[in-house]
Amino acid sequence: MTSSVTSAQNSLMLVESARYALLRRLAFSIRHQMVAHLQPIGMVTELLERRLRAPSPDLVQVHDSVAKINGLSKAAAQDTLDVITWMAPEPGATAPMEEVIKDTVSLLRGNFSFRGFSLRGDVQEQPQPVGRAAARMLLPPALLALTDTLQGPAEVVIESRLGDDVVVVDLTVRPTEADGTFENQLSYRAIQWHEVKALAGAEDVELAYSEDRATLTFPVLE
Repeated sequence: MTSSVTSAQNSLMLVESARYALLRRLAFSIRHQMVAHLQPIGMVTELLERRLRAPSPDLVQVHDSVAKINGLSKAAAQDTLDVITWMAPEPGATAPMEEVIKDTVSLLRGNFSFRGFSLRGDVQEQPQPVGRAAARMLLPPALLALTDTLQGPAEVVIESRLGDDVVVVDLTVRPTEADGTFENQLSYRAIQWHEVKALAGAEDVELAYSEDRATLTFPVLE
């Protein structure tokens, strides 16, 4: 009994450690995405300030700027809340896999580009819902585990297909020609495959991987 309890505790510790490492790796990308949502508000605010400094401000233009700031603020608040769910997932939330892939590519594209990789999602329309937290928790670490040990530039492609009550996601690494100096610098430690496997087990997702390819199989949720 004690042995099984200890094993369960060790598995939980491994999952939590992997989640922490993943969030540390995603932190810069998450911060960048949150700031990007706020930049347009600052630009419109500066324009409004210039208009208000005019001897006779054009009230129509002022009203237009205020309306834009209001709209941008609401959009930024919603987008920021969505970004926060990478760190604090909503229990029971679902999403089409195509949406999760687009979100993942948007979040990681800059980081991958900085490290010498291009990240591309070949997304087809697939409205079947999967666990949003599970997909967000598995796609990034699998992508990182595939690329953390690469010694040269590459294209990383995400593709998805439907199976029997499942959505299958294939991640493929395709080496490319070096363009200038290549430096695969990590902002935090590398993600290991045994950690991705632990995360997959915690989320009831099947994982298969090799040196240049990984496959994740997500159950379709009703």
